Amino acid sequence: MTFLASATTIPMPAVGCGPAVGCAPDVGQVPVDCPAPSAPGPAVPGLAVFGAPRLLAGLIGVDGLGRLDGLGRLDGSGGVDGTQGVDGSEGMNGARGVGGPGRTDRLDRVAHLARHGSPPVLSASELVALAEDTGLRGRGGAGFPFARKVRAVMEGRRRTGGRVAVVVNGSEGEPGCLKDTVLLLFAPHLVLDGALLAARALGAEEIAVGVTRADVARSVRRAIAERGPLSTPVRAELLAERFVTGEGTALTDSLNRGPGLPSGRKVRSSERGLHGLPTLLSNTETYAQLAVAARLGALGYRATGDPAEPGTVLLTVAGERVVEAPTGVPLARVLALCGLGPGQGVLIGGYHGTWLPPSAAGTALLSRDDLAAYGAVLGAGAVLPLPEGTCPAGETVRVARWMAAESAGQCGPCVLGLPALADALGQAVGGGGQRALDAVRDRMRAVEQRGACSHPDGTARFIASALAAFPDEFAGHAGGAGCGRPVLGALPVPGEAAYGVGGAPQASDRRRSGDRAAAATSARPHAPEQRLLVDWTLCQGHGLCADLVPGMVRLGPDGYPERAAMPLPARMRRRAQLAVRRCPALALRVQDGE
Repeated sequence: MTFLASATTIPMPAVGCGPAVGCAPDVGQVPVDCPAPSAPGPAVPGLAVFGAPRLLAGLIGVDGLGRLDGLGRLDGSGGVDGTQGVDGSEGMNGARGVGGPGRTDRLDRVAHLARHGSPPVLSASELVALAEDTGLRGRGGAGFPFARKVRAVMEGRRRTGGRVAVVVNGSEGEPGCLKDTVLLLFAPHLVLDGALLAARALGAEEIAVGVTRADVARSVRRAIAERGPLSTPVRAELLAERFVTGEGTALTDSLNRGPGLPSGRKVRSSERGLHGLPTLLSNTETYAQLAVAARLGALGYRATGDPAEPGTVLLTVAGERVVEAPTGVPLARVLALCGLGPGQGVLIGGYHGTWLPPSAAGTALLSRDDLAAYGAVLGAGAVLPLPEGTCPAGETVRVARWMAAESAGQCGPCVLGLPALADALGQAVGGGGQRALDAVRDRMRAVEQRGACSHPDGTARFIASALAAFPDEFAGHAGGAGCGRPVLGALPVPGEAAYGVGGAPQASDRRRSGDRAAAATSARPHAPEQRLLVDWTLCQGHGLCADLVPGMVRLGPDGYPERAAMPLPARMRRRAQLAVRRCPALALRVQDGE
């Protein structure tokens, strides 16, 4: 076995049309961007596989990191379960990759078909059966069962006379996650296969692919053009780079030419999405996995990975290397084969995720059930080990300040609460004492369940997990002792200079559009008979409601109501209705029990 000394980054090859590539012809109204061939592209991560790859199959420049069997254990054969490796090689053994080092080639339509063959055509019922038999779940963060999404769209189709749509979420806003970028840059046809397969099964009238990188948009548009005329129109849209862009209602709003903000209400895309139609919305990797499963069949797909959660998963390790591995692989094995260790701990699931201490990182398996035992979820597949030489408290402050600046700017508790939380954390780490640490916890409670999306909750969860994982570090810094280590910036944050331990985002930054997203719709509490609800997308902090419904609505330190939903006793209904009518921002409403 060969251990890699470090994760490497390889330059992205040109995905537009240059003299060495040749321009693909325009097809219909599909635009094909042709950048100057000399223009340098942004860096993308190195690619690696364990055993025989599926999603990354056929890509030149993929490193083989080790021979693993279907459950992520080392075996002595040449590949997974004794099969051959990619392109007939004797397995992936680290000494030899799929192709030459230092470069990765994009699979065009011809190379894609040569590697994967043509996908089958499935009916809607066959699509549901395949998703159920393979246990396919969304790979964008929430892990929602794909079969349930398809069924919900089928139900919605009956209400709209057969009109539905399909959306591919390629916005990928998490700074430590680049797997979807890799797929759309290097294997876009695999993603399109899955989206078209689902669209044809459902009779969808359109497929929209939402991305936030110009190079990714060019790659997808080029892939669309390479396919020629399609029975289902496909378009790729370049969207604003905001943390919330990937949230379901924000994504469909962007694709509908809206401002691209979360709706503030729990609206499932399967009920109302693209153009108001029932929409099958899922992540880039999910559609790629569907394309692989359709070709292999349920039994073939289940031959790899954890029997309870079969298949492979794409992981972004340390923000630098995208790895395809069987589900259920030991986390420690992934890190070791990438030349890394758990360090001071490993953040799983990105900046809305959970820290695992080194002891847990040494035993955890990368499966849904196993991670749940540690209170963690794999989310979009970000795996971020924290090196020994950096300060955990300082790294947490950097991320908290960046997350505060990533507010969509539409709900007061997020716009004001998250910067206040980040400032409180910075004061505590700067030697503010126990009172400052207590203020951090108070600020966390003040933002929970009060946003138009889950961004405030996820940020508070990240900080709470860091406080629990590194209690001595934060106590020492609050007490003025510090740790003596520098802040190396091990956790990737766009715009490094603005988010150091000594600095804070400018006020204008708090409303700016950010670089990353992975947000999901926040769940509402169980409904009593009636509730008074605050719509955070409209609330402007006037505070009149607290005067009109005293004892029921209380204002937080930021001047906004403390809670988003309040049980409404019968004796208070008249006053509540008065508050609804008099709210200057129309942000209040009374909702009957569900």
